[in-house]
Amino acid sequence: MNFKLKVWRQKDRHSRGKLVDYDAPDIPAQASLLEMLDIVNERLVLGGHNPIAFDSDCREGICGTCSLTVNGEAHGPDHPGAVCELYMRKFRDGETIIVEPFRVKSFPVIKDLVVDRSALDRIVQAGGFISARAGSAPEANSIPIPKHDVDLSMEAAACIGCGACAAACPNASVMLFTAAKVSHLALLPQGEPERTKRVVAMVRAMDAEGFGNCTNTYECEAVCPAEISASFIAKLNREYSKATLRRSAGE
Repeated sequence: MNFKLKVWRQKDRHSRGKLVDYDAPDIPAQASLLEMLDIVNERLVLGGHNPIAFDSDCREGICGTCSLTVNGEAHGPDHPGAVCELYMRKFRDGETIIVEPFRVKSFPVIKDLVVDRSALDRIVQAGGFISARAGSAPEANSIPIPKHDVDLSMEAAACIGCGACAAACPNASVMLFTAAKVSHLALLPQGEPERTKRVVAMVRAMDAEGFGNCTNTYECEAVCPAEISASFIAKLNREYSKATLRRSAGE
């Protein structure tokens, strides 16, 4: 298969970037988009040019580092799935493909297609954990948890932290990510002791990073590789409201 590429090239976060045209001939249909970029980079290096910088790790849709915008869509047109799971057979032979980094102010460009998503790490560091004594794992049946709660918690825990929700949202909101991280622990008894502190700290961290607010466009849910439901945002709002009421009451 043969493709025309328009790839965002930017030396660093302080430089101006632009879309640069590349030819990508003889690309196997079974190759992923990242593998296609590998092939293009090999040809660029052989020609004495700088390769295109992009992030990747597992290439199995697990780690979330391969965050790219393809033809205007976070992770590309094949949902659900990360861009590393986007295969070239999804495109027409001869098609022009536009590859850009996530366009979020809180994700500054490091180089080319690589962005700094450490803002998500700081939100998790604010409260996405429990304080527990170290040691061997407790007996699984020692804390009975209703199956419904377990299923919801595991659904929220499936979030891979890629940031596609912010990239797709017209407000650059990362509330789906924050909601998943808050809900994962709020639904389990292990997360109960720090429940109030957690949600307040994580929402404040989210706001401090400059992300926007949710206005229910559901773009986040549409592009989420883990298919996290936007209903978790409603749960986040309830958790935050309860926490602020408790704090105002002096609890």
